[in-house]
Amino acid sequence: MAKENKTIDELFTELDTILSQLEGEEVSLEDSFRLYQKGMYLVKECNQSIDKVEKDLIVISEELSDGV
Repeated sequence: MAKENKTIDELFTELDTILSQLEGEEVSLEDSFRLYQKGMYLVKECNQSIDKVEKDLIVISEELSDGV
């Protein structure tokens, strides 16, 4: 899957949609597996985005404390 640089909010919205689809009674086993794979990919993207934000915050915090 190609990386699309979606926001965390967009990723969570997509995950919510996938969860709703997985809860449906009409979803086939094949579709469930496909949705699960896509969901896991989105979780990975969320984690990477959160990690980047955390690293940026650490850098900003260090810059602020060095300036004091």
